[in-house]
Amino acid sequence: MRAITYREAGGPEVLQLSDQPVPEPGPGEVRVALAFSGVNPTDWKRRSTASPGDDPQTPDQDGAGTVDAVGEGVDPARVGERVWVWEAAWERRWGTAAEHTVVRAEQAVPLGDHPFELGAALGIPFMTAHRCLTVAEHLPRRLEPGSLTGRTVLVQGGAGAVGNAAVQLARWAGATVVTTVSSPEKAALARAAGAQHVVDYTREDVAARVREIAPDGVQAVVEVSIRANAEVDTKVVAPHASIAIYADDGGPEFSAPTRAFMASNARLQFVLVYTAPAEAKAQAVADITTALAAGAIRVGEDAGLPLHTYPLAETAAAHQAVQDAAVGKVLIDVTA
Repeated sequence: MRAITYREAGGPEVLQLSDQPVPEPGPGEVRVALAFSGVNPTDWKRRSTASPGDDPQTPDQDGAGTVDAVGEGVDPARVGERVWVWEAAWERRWGTAAEHTVVRAEQAVPLGDHPFELGAALGIPFMTAHRCLTVAEHLPRRLEPGSLTGRTVLVQGGAGAVGNAAVQLARWAGATVVTTVSSPEKAALARAAGAQHVVDYTREDVAARVREIAPDGVQAVVEVSIRANAEVDTKVVAPHASIAIYADDGGPEFSAPTRAFMASNARLQFVLVYTAPAEAKAQAVADITTALAAGAIRVGEDAGLPLHTYPLAETAAAHQAVQDAAVGKVLIDVTA
């Protein structure tokens, strides 16, 4: 099969198109013939810092395709099922930048008739967003219509992939969504995703605007850059609010106004899907599946998430695009 592999950590130039044996599913596993792979920031970060072991590594965690083989203990009726795949390359050799991948059966989730491009865009961004919206003690453990009614959510960076996912899921669950952006173009994308209130942090006083919208404060913050936003977050959180930090945009370290966070009994919660509790991942998959069936999840320009598609042979360029902060979702068309 055609696969992208790398044998040492480094820049996108270490990614090579090669011919690899088609993997066989083991007990409890399925093999997926992939149509699209989704690229996330953690894909290029892991490639650039962690060398594989003895075997070449295929990158990328997310994808979508069709189950074409199952291992022992898996219902043979799953063969032919259209699925979306999550966390394929985490501590495993076979990522999704290839014609086939092998994952545990629960990591290949029924997609139904939804487009493969949509399926490949789910995975890590939507599971991250779900965790950010459910991790606090005063937030629901699952998302469904009405579960966030009466709550206001602030999504810092609403035009990013996780930001877009958080806006869509929070709106589906009934929240009032406020999001920040850095340009009119990104503001249009955030509104397309469903945000009711959009604040341009390059032109407006974010804290003042958020307090106008939510005088009592926000119950949850989905945070892409705590280094840049810690002070603003202290000014807008309601008592017992959660600030879920899922990225280190702006730098790997930050300082926080301790007394201000103490006064509101705020929670600073760090989020990484790969090491999240298994039950949290299972709930995220279940809720995303329900939202998908309800038509509450979309991708594309009209959903605030433009798609940028590369052929498999140009996976290096796709990784570079994500590293360069492409606005939207970067996909690899495995069949092109």
